[in-house]
Amino acid sequence: MSKRKSGCNIHGIVLLDKRLGVSSNRALQEVRRLFNANKAGHTGSLDPLATGLLPLCFGEATKVSALMLDDNKRYQVVVQLGIMTDTGDAEGAVIETKPVPELSVDDVLACLEKFTGEIDQVPPMYSALKQNGKKLYELAREGKTVERKARRITIFELKLLDFSKDRLTLDVFCSKGTYIRSLAEDIGHDLGCGGTVKELRRLEAGQFSIKNARTIEQLTAMDQQSLFQCLINVDKPLEAFPSVQLSGEQTICIKHGQTLDLLALPSTSPETKQGTVRMYSDAVFLGLGEMRLDGKLAPKKLFNMSNDPA
Repeated sequence: MSKRKSGCNIHGIVLLDKRLGVSSNRALQEVRRLFNANKAGHTGSLDPLATGLLPLCFGEATKVSALMLDDNKRYQVVVQLGIMTDTGDAEGAVIETKPVPELSVDDVLACLEKFTGEIDQVPPMYSALKQNGKKLYELAREGKTVERKARRITIFELKLLDFSKDRLTLDVFCSKGTYIRSLAEDIGHDLGCGGTVKELRRLEAGQFSIKNARTIEQLTAMDQQSLFQCLINVDKPLEAFPSVQLSGEQTICIKHGQTLDLLALPSTSPETKQGTVRMYSDAVFLGLGEMRLDGKLAPKKLFNMSNDPA
């Protein structure tokens, strides 16, 4: 997340279809300038090689970006067989090549079955994970390789979309923390020839889809009114949490950090008796609260939704 000393208070989420060859941060800055927003962040970066869905959060929406990092993702990836690179994708230097064996569709499907479900995956050296306070990709650029612990991830779906002698096109629906580059390498090794990511496109992130995303060219061509209509409400990613309606007096108390006794609140349904809830005053989203078993509501994360005029 980054802040600017000047700019407008803009609150909401923009779904960007990131283009090839730019970093996620550069893509974020380009869109932020269009809105003249003073606070912005993205929800999980895409490598320059990758294209596709990149949710961008502005203003108070940056408070939900951490929750969105936990979302499941869907990708379409092209795996080049017989080639291994130091980064695990086509941007890296080739470190080894192997002949690709004669593979049938059944061979490939049997391989993909091994990587479906819960699996242990070793993160790549070119990743932002830290070891002893230093990011792995920083160590990799110094020519260092360190041992990484395998992490448990889930591949919910792994479908073969296309297959040629040395190339696979896959649809991957996976849990947070999945590295598609590592998956491509592991599949290549299982097939006996290694592999690397040639193309990668993110299609889904949580409830958001690439179908609703816009390119930077589309956003740039919009007038101000159309641009602001692209903003998705801050509370949209939080819809899985139940909601409670607060009166004017209760709203004032919550904004002052006070705990409320909601046992007598008519709108409190049984499923909101415990856990995280969305809090509203009429249609205004106030933030997240914590409902306790004793019927008391404590503020957890408050939002200030005042927008500067578009």
